[in-house]
Amino acid sequence: MSTAPSWTDAPRSWRDPLVDLGSMVRFRFAAVRGRSRRRLAWVATIPFVLTALAALAPAYADGAGAPTGRAADVVDVLGPALTSFLALTVVSSVASGGGRELVSREQGVAFPVSPVSDHLGALLMAPLNVAWLVQGWVLLGATAYAVGADRVWLAQPLVMLWLAVATAAGQVVGWTMEAVRRGPHGVLVFRSVSAGAGLVLAAVVLADRLVPLLDASPANALVTAARDGAGVRWLLALVLLGVGVLALVLAGAWPAAVASRRLPRDEARLESTTHAARPNPASDAVALARVDLASIVRSVPLRRGMITLSLLPGVVALVGGLSWTSLVLMPGLVASGAGLLFGVNAWCLDARGALWRESLPVHAATAFRVRAGVLTGLLLACSALTLVMGAVRAGTPTAGEVTAVLSAWLVVCVQVVAACLHWSVRSPFPVDLRSARATPAPPAVMVGYSGRLALVTTLVGMLFSGLSVLPWWVSPVVGALFVAWSLRRLARAHRAWEDPQVRSRVVVTVAA
Repeated sequence: MSTAPSWTDAPRSWRDPLVDLGSMVRFRFAAVRGRSRRRLAWVATIPFVLTALAALAPAYADGAGAPTGRAADVVDVLGPALTSFLALTVVSSVASGGGRELVSREQGVAFPVSPVSDHLGALLMAPLNVAWLVQGWVLLGATAYAVGADRVWLAQPLVMLWLAVATAAGQVVGWTMEAVRRGPHGVLVFRSVSAGAGLVLAAVVLADRLVPLLDASPANALVTAARDGAGVRWLLALVLLGVGVLALVLAGAWPAAVASRRLPRDEARLESTTHAARPNPASDAVALARVDLASIVRSVPLRRGMITLSLLPGVVALVGGLSWTSLVLMPGLVASGAGLLFGVNAWCLDARGALWRESLPVHAATAFRVRAGVLTGLLLACSALTLVMGAVRAGTPTAGEVTAVLSAWLVVCVQVVAACLHWSVRSPFPVDLRSARATPAPPAVMVGYSGRLALVTTLVGMLFSGLSVLPWWVSPVVGALFVAWSLRRLARAHRAWEDPQVRSRVVVTVAA
């Protein structure tokens, strides 16, 4: 007979999930104390300020809201952009297994947290993502410029509700696919559906039907209502979007409950598989590299993340037919995303095994070099696949474009590795990367890391995009300067890791 409420019990009241959500938020941020709490309060206001600026400032620019010119061009692409945001949100939620956890599995296992509360927590965490924030700011800014100052206050609520609808819809699809993946023959069914979706997309692109489909999207009706301003169409769009948000939030609770009652097959299979012993490695470095690579391949979130980051940007580049000057930006996007899989907290890859690993008769410098090499190889491999896919429709490049792309590829990878290992030594976090929804650092920290990586790699990509029109030897020379600077930063992190006190703090933290 049950003696206490269980997480599998249905909520007794509609308020229970909201109460649990508030408790989880307080629990999540209870570890932030003293000066860090005050600093976090100031940092938390930055996204709201930037959102207000993005939503209002472009409306007062020259030419905003004009029926012709650039404002009209923005109106033409705003509908497809809103549709693309919905598609990318769905893909992100499916890849993360239903969204990120507000409270990690190991921390929340002792508490009666219902699946509905977990679903609401994942919805709350979805905007804490630089990709989501940047896309949202771009859409808000484009809308403000398209409608002008007279109608911006009426248009922006519609766009914000669309962002909420897209996020809630992504959660519904993400939880549904996770429930399917955990069901009978779930992995096969999931892969078949994913392959079928990829084939359909390829057929649409080859038939030149992608643009007509985007033009027929319901988002275009939203753009029309936003530009017309107050009226029956605007009021109808506002009501439909509001009802849609509420309906999708409630609808996501059911697949979340179904998924929570099923065994995560991917995680269970990886943890229960027997692996045959391999021949003795030729050196300590080879042995450590084997352990690192096995840890990555046998981690569900890392494996899913690598596949998504390798294929999704490449598909976008292939479908969009990007030129070589635009393709220069892609390695930075992929490298920063791959670094966020585990690189920003690189030593969490060992978890509890870090204590055992430190007992091995291996020099600390060897462990650092191997971890840096494995991370570098991961970034180079993921971004290389994107470049290969994008090059299919990019045309014949000039010598300057080839050297610019290759230089940017190497520079951003080295930059991301140096930054990640610096942060890993300075600010380690205890993380369980066995869960498909795990992240290598707390949400607020991940927002800061992803923002800094995205900003730096984007600026570098823009620089080399400009250098691609110059003689071919200019890009390698500039790239060598960037690589030298990044290697200097990497050397500082290396020296810090060799300090026994610093290393022991990192090991004890990630093994906690």
